[in-house]
Amino acid sequence: MHLRVSQYISYFPRPFPILAHRSTTRTIAFTTRIMASPVEERNTRTIHTAACLIIGDEVLGGKTLDTNSACMAKFCFRSGMALKRIEVIADDPEEIAEAAKRMSDNYDFVVTSGGIGPTHDDITYQSLAKAFSLPLTLHQETVEKMKKLSKPHPSSTGFNWDVPSPALTAKLRMATLPIDSSRPISSQVIFPCDDLWVPVCCVNGNIHVLPGIPQLFQKLLNGLRPIISPRLEDPDGKGVLRIIIKTPLAESEVASYLADLAARVEEKGVKVGSYPRWSKSNNSVTLVGKDEEFLESLVEEVEKNVKGCRAKDESEDESDKEVAKQG
Repeated sequence: MHLRVSQYISYFPRPFPILAHRSTTRTIAFTTRIMASPVEERNTRTIHTAACLIIGDEVLGGKTLDTNSACMAKFCFRSGMALKRIEVIADDPEEIAEAAKRMSDNYDFVVTSGGIGPTHDDITYQSLAKAFSLPLTLHQETVEKMKKLSKPHPSSTGFNWDVPSPALTAKLRMATLPIDSSRPISSQVIFPCDDLWVPVCCVNGNIHVLPGIPQLFQKLLNGLRPIISPRLEDPDGKGVLRIIIKTPLAESEVASYLADLAARVEEKGVKVGSYPRWSKSNNSVTLVGKDEEFLESLVEEVEKNVKGCRAKDESEDESDKEVAKQG
């Protein structure tokens, strides 16, 4: 029996419609989303914003004065990051998990302080592991660095790394980290300082876990600078500039002028601030921005209008040397 051509063709399955001209862009975007996971994207994105999470009952209870958030603020200012949030929370797993997740979602660069020591109330690693469904893993490189670089406490006579003991268990607790086995370990455990065994554990791509001891916090944070510099908005790290002008006038006397100035310079990304200094003879006016040339062009005008003079540096702003009225 002879078949018509149309009947013959009907025996073959129809090809899929060619939609490349309409769907190529969507396909590429979808492939990109598959290749770059949310965690990896957090770990490589340009850093614009930052947040700091201070963890510790001792801070909330007034026993310990928090200086790490101030250190973080200065670090961000010098690096050109906008520090958007500082929180102090208790040593509570649920609070740590909630705050860490929220900050990781909302900010590019997150730093935590505290809760990574050897005792039962140091629960930051454990809380983050639970928050992001990660296993706690003994990181052998951290253990080896600890053996090599840590100095034994005077009371630790007779301690042996090869003999099981409560002291050994406590030490290994500090090297047991939340690690994602599907990602490169080098992006999750960082050693910014060659002379310190303490790692910076990076969780969920952008949460950097630091100790609460101020000296270690500051050293490790500064050690991260060359590592994150390529991801800064300004890789050269010029950061944000601040010019301080000391004035003998009361805030009420300069308020009108400063309001006008702030409105004029806002479009140039400059913020104008006024800070009273209780029981001091001078107040401070600040100009903050990234355009150094434009900031410098404002100094003479501001000095004239607030009858003040520029502070040589921020330490001079803290002095109480009387400012002679200009003009």
